[in-house]
Amino acid sequence: MNRKSPLSSFIAIIATAIAIASGVLVLAGYFFAQKSDGQASLLADIRLALLDWAITLAGFAIFIGVLNLFQVHFKKIQQKQKGSGYSLLLIIFLAATLLFGLASPYIKNGPQYFNDVFSVVQLPVEASLMALLAVTLTYASIRLLRRRLNLLSVIFLVTALLILLGTAPLPFLGVIPGLGEWVRPFITQVMAAAGARGILLGVALGTLTTGLRILFGTDRPYGGNK
Repeated sequence: MNRKSPLSSFIAIIATAIAIASGVLVLAGYFFAQKSDGQASLLADIRLALLDWAITLAGFAIFIGVLNLFQVHFKKIQQKQKGSGYSLLLIIFLAATLLFGLASPYIKNGPQYFNDVFSVVQLPVEASLMALLAVTLTYASIRLLRRRLNLLSVIFLVTALLILLGTAPLPFLGVIPGLGEWVRPFITQVMAAAGARGILLGVALGTLTTGLRILFGTDRPYGGNK
């Protein structure tokens, strides 16, 4: 049976106290953001400082993730694994984008050029992936009907077909009357939006519950519950 050392237990207690204190200060900074004279309170300044620290740490975490990605693909190239050519392209464009982004403030119209490169390269790739995703979902729904024929799979296939037919005109026929005017907007703006808002409300409630559990010390992801 593994037991924690006194030092590990002390570190876990300190980490729990820091997390609870930080959460309480940030929460209090929202509720008591202003003084009676309308100026920002000390709690609001502390909240902003803590949030700035969190954003800085998140930026460093992303930077470490990029370095890890670079290391993984560089090792893949060294070992001449399958798909190492794609890894080489990723490293080249990753380094080029990083250097161009760092140098763009010192180049005349550099930020504008950087945004133009993003619009010319990234946006068409994302549009192609979304188009591929739409076709893949339609094909997956058809295969789903062969394996599991029920009401939900039929609704999924019919909804996907209605969205596709209401968005893209058919060859020699054009847009089917009624689909683009009210069927597709009703599905996307009413039904889909209602479902998305329900999911977001569930995520918000789950996040609130998790935050309260961490705030009260019930969950300690930074030190474990052992």
